Amino acid sequence: MGETPHTVTTLPTARQPGCPFDPPAELTDARRHGPISRLPFPDGHQGWLITGYDLARAVLADSRFSSRKELMRHHPLIDYGDIEVPPAPPGEFLLMDEPQHGRYRKPLVGKFTVRRMRLLTERVEQITADHLDAMEKAGPPADLVTAFAKPIPAIVICELLGVPYEDRGSFQENIDKFMNGETSDEDLMAAYTATQHYLAELVAAKRANPTDDVLSDLTDSDLTDEELRGVALILLAAGLDTTANMLALGTFALLRNPAQLTALRADPALADRAVEELLRYLSVAKQFHRVTLEDVELGGQTIEAGTTVILSLNTANRDPERFPDPHTLDLRRQSGGHLAFGHGIHQCLGQQLARVEMRVAFLALIDRFPTLRLGVPAEEVGLRPETADIFGVKSLPVTWDS
Repeated sequence: MGETPHTVTTLPTARQPGCPFDPPAELTDARRHGPISRLPFPDGHQGWLITGYDLARAVLADSRFSSRKELMRHHPLIDYGDIEVPPAPPGEFLLMDEPQHGRYRKPLVGKFTVRRMRLLTERVEQITADHLDAMEKAGPPADLVTAFAKPIPAIVICELLGVPYEDRGSFQENIDKFMNGETSDEDLMAAYTATQHYLAELVAAKRANPTDDVLSDLTDSDLTDEELRGVALILLAAGLDTTANMLALGTFALLRNPAQLTALRADPALADRAVEELLRYLSVAKQFHRVTLEDVELGGQTIEAGTTVILSLNTANRDPERFPDPHTLDLRRQSGGHLAFGHGIHQCLGQQLARVEMRVAFLALIDRFPTLRLGVPAEEVGLRPETADIFGVKSLPVTWDS
């Protein structure tokens, strides 16, 4: 029997006023009590909250902690009663364990290697330049989300997967409804249905007339059309939303830390470290959920089989035992080993693509607009709700000297 654990009465969702980049203060406080806390759920289930780096990393690498959707019957903010959760649809491998997960992921690994993603750099540079040209031509002010942060990763991932450019707008709008944390259940289902219908037509088109893209390549595998739709949905949603929010929130963080912005502008060679530090500091993918498949000893506690465990990645990436002075944005920091892309078998497949996009986009933006600054007081920047899967800003008004 371990020590009596700290208890967090409910999963905190409110960030401190004026501190949009920091995790909710209650989460940071929980980590100070220790890396693992009790967390009661609204339906009465007694779960656990992991806030420490070492324990979070260990759980992500441990096959006794499941990602299967049908086991996720407990939500930290919602009481679903006796509703049974169905398994993940075919192809949606993020919510699966081995061997199902590996069957979908394995054909994709070679498509997202470091080398292949670096070969995309020139195209990312051109897409970025085109959007900066449009911003400059239109003149200040601008919403950096719609003018820059969303369209760049959207075009890149759509080209990579073979989504026609003219379809990007409506598709991106539906993906945003999945991820923004504010869509009603009715609108969410409508967006999901429309996306599935679109992807069905796209898969059929790729089978009939393959082109030079990832989705066409996958039609040569043993995946069914339904499975291809699921894989495409995961890749598009992840490729659109996470990077877009990193670009917008990352720019916000740089503008609020002018000394760091000046350092990056003066020394572009800092770009790789800057990207890793922003990933660590912001941790836009805030939480992962796992369920124990058997009794597990963790952090001096016994976690019984069938228990829901929430991994607070934003506090794990701010753990002072792993990252000294963790609440300071330091672009010269060696931030390697952060958990912003997860860890273990579910570690983000597109992380190298995201790194290329961020490195190119941040450097090009601050070079093109040396006087870039917020167009509204920082406290007026609209933040996504904590209920969103990916944290970020709704819009980022900026201006500059013409």
